[in-house]
Amino acid sequence: MVNTRKKRSDPTARVACIILAGGQGSRLYPLTSKRCKPAVSFGGRYRLIDIPISNSLNSNMNNIFVISQYFSSGINQHIKDTYQLDQFQGGSLTLLNPEERPGEEKIWYDGTADAVRKNLEHLTKLPIDYFLILSGDQLYNMDLEAMVAFAREKDADLTIAALPVSEGDAPRLGLLNIDDDATIIDFHEKPKDPEILDRFQLSEAFIQAQEIKGIKLPCFLASMGIYVFKKDVLIHLLQDNPGEDFGKHLIPTQLKQGRTCAFLHQGYWEDIGTISSFYQANMALTTCSLGLDFYNEVLPIYAHNHYLPGARLAASKIQHSIVCDGSIIEADEIVSSVIGVRSVIESGTVIHESILLGNEYYTAATPDESVKFHVGKNCTIKKAIIDENVIIGNNVTLVNEKNLDTYDGNGVFIRDGVIIVTSGAHIPDNFKL
Repeated sequence: MVNTRKKRSDPTARVACIILAGGQGSRLYPLTSKRCKPAVSFGGRYRLIDIPISNSLNSNMNNIFVISQYFSSGINQHIKDTYQLDQFQGGSLTLLNPEERPGEEKIWYDGTADAVRKNLEHLTKLPIDYFLILSGDQLYNMDLEAMVAFAREKDADLTIAALPVSEGDAPRLGLLNIDDDATIIDFHEKPKDPEILDRFQLSEAFIQAQEIKGIKLPCFLASMGIYVFKKDVLIHLLQDNPGEDFGKHLIPTQLKQGRTCAFLHQGYWEDIGTISSFYQANMALTTCSLGLDFYNEVLPIYAHNHYLPGARLAASKIQHSIVCDGSIIEADEIVSSVIGVRSVIESGTVIHESILLGNEYYTAATPDESVKFHVGKNCTIKKAIIDENVIIGNNVTLVNEKNLDTYDGNGVFIRDGVIIVTSGAHIPDNFKL
C-alpha cells in the first residue's frame, strides 16, 4: 500500500505530474501492433508506464495525470488495476484520453505539447505551483522531489532534467549548454551537423567539476525529456505557441523568454525508442551492469499484483536470468534471459539471451481450455523477444541463422537483428529461422 498522505506544508503537494503515454511507438513495432508503447511489458512483470508512475509516487508526488491516445483501453485498465490512490489521503490518478465533444469530431493529439494543450481545461484550475512533465516510455530511477526543489531554489520558469551522454547518443537527443549557475544558454534538438555537435561538447573543466565518470569522451549534456514548469508559464506558453512538440517547438521558445535551468542527473536513464534499445535494456537486468534498479526497497517500482505462486523449476540449468512468478520451467537450459509471468517452457528446450514477455493466462479462451500458451519441447531460441500469449510448437529453431537485420513473416519478425514473435502467434512444429 502506498501512503499518499501529505502534510499541508509539503511543497510536493503543490505539484501535478503529467505523464505523456500516448505514443504510438512505430519504431517499436511489432511489439506495438496491439498496444501503445507505454503498455509494453518490461522486465518480466512490469509495463513501461509503471516506471514514471512509481518514480512520481516514490517522490511524494501523488497528483498524477496520464494522457493516453493509441490503444488507450489497455493501458487505462492496467493503471486502474494497479494503482488505487485514495483521494481522502491526498492522492489522485486521472486518466485523460482524446474526447468526443457535442457537435465536434473526436479530438486527437498531434504531439507531446499538443496533448497537454488539449487537456488544459482539466489542468488550469488545479491549486498548484508547478507541473512536472514525464514521458511514459523511459527507464530511470530518479528523485523527482529533488528536481522540483532545485526548480524552486533557482526560481526557474522551466527546469530540464539533463544527463551526460556519449557522442554516439548525442544526435538522437536534445543537447544543451549551461553556465556556472545551471542556466541553459543554448539548446538544439537532435543535431546531426558536426559543427553543431562540436558547439555542445562538454569542457574538461565541467566534466571534472561535476565529477562525470564512466562516459567515453567527447561527451555532451542531453535533455531527458523531463520538465518542471511553473504553472502559469506552461499555460501561457501553450496558449501563445501553437507548436506540437516540447523539444522541437516549445523549449526553444521558452529559452528566449524566461529563466530556464538544467537539473543534472547522473544515474541510469534509457529512452525506449527502438527494438534494439528495448532488448538491451532488458538484457542489462540479467547482469550486474548498469541498468534499471528493481531491487531498491526504499524506491520500489510498482507492478500489478498477479496473485501467482513462485516459479516451478525442474532440473534446468539457469544462469544470469530472471524467472518471474507463475512460470513452469522444464527447459534444459536458460542463460542470460528474462522469463515473464506464467511462462511455460517444456523439456529439451534451450533459451539464450532472450526475453519472454509472459502470458496473461495459462490457456487460451476456448471452451475446453485445451490450447495452452507455451514454448514446446526441444526448441532452440537465441536473441529473441517472445511476446505475450504465444504458442511455440516442438523442435522450433529461432536463432536468425542468416544473420538478418530485418525480416517480416507470419507472426515472426526480425528488427535490429532481434527475432520477435508477435502477441497471439502460433509457431508450428519444426519451424526454423
